[in-house]
Amino acid sequence: MAGSIPASATADGVAVPAAARPRRISPGLEAWRRFRRHRLAVASSFVLGAMVLAVLFGPLVWTVPINEIDFSARLQGPSWAHPLGTDDLGQDLLARMLYGGRISLAVGVAAMLVAVIVGTVIGAVAGISRGSVDAALMWLTDLFLSLPQLPLLLLIIYLFRDTLRELVGPEMGVFILIVVVIGGFRWMPVARLVRAQFFSLREKEFVEAARALGASTPRLVVRHILPNALGPVIVAATIDVAAAIIAESTLSFLGLGFPPDIPTWGRILFDAKDTLDFAPHWALFPGAAIFLAVLTINFIGDGLRDALDPRRVL
Repeated sequence: MAGSIPASATADGVAVPAAARPRRISPGLEAWRRFRRHRLAVASSFVLGAMVLAVLFGPLVWTVPINEIDFSARLQGPSWAHPLGTDDLGQDLLARMLYGGRISLAVGVAAMLVAVIVGTVIGAVAGISRGSVDAALMWLTDLFLSLPQLPLLLLIIYLFRDTLRELVGPEMGVFILIVVVIGGFRWMPVARLVRAQFFSLREKEFVEAARALGASTPRLVVRHILPNALGPVIVAATIDVAAAIIAESTLSFLGLGFPPDIPTWGRILFDAKDTLDFAPHWALFPGAAIFLAVLTINFIGDGLRDALDPRRVL
């Protein structure tokens, strides 16, 4: 009959209107619904997004050169001409902050990708293997976990910085070295997490069914186990971004990061350490940027943990 609601028969023979049946929600929409309930995570997403847009497109609006020296305006506080003040050479801090934010955030994201890729590969191989392979990879993971990270970071950068500068240039050489070194010392927690997820998932019914149907081990890993283990990895990735930003800032603050003419947030802090008494604005703004970026990323990771955990009831 025209205009009637289509019905479907149930097991008892009773017709149920199609509109009354429960609507299926995709896992992505369910995760988004859970994430929206974490108000701090949502607010942090907007704040971090605003910071990313500012460092990407801010230099197109604020076109002051980052290396323009004006000794008549040195160590001035915030003003209309220089909204964040100037440094000891009269260089505009807003322009240098916008430029340095690109590098600091890029280092965080790139080092996170290195750590996640290496940790996922090692954790997946250890989790799907048994016996000596798993034991050897976990021994390697424990070895890296036992190493003192900061002294080794300083030693490696000190030994290889000049070589990479000669090969690919001062800025790209230091960037590659810092990303590889930071990412190379952050993959161990990801590997342990992925291995634990594999141990839990490889005995599940859907994996046993795929194995019974003749699926090979690589197919089991790529198509069945790894996609179901990515939730905790995504959460760990957000935390690694924050840790990489702090590590880069620490190296730059110690003078072993980017050269003085490349202003990252950590480098600006290093240059401002001797003027805290009479020019606190020089250190306040880059310190606040690092604090805000790390805080928002951690809140986003907290929201993703709640959204991607199927055992958590929201």
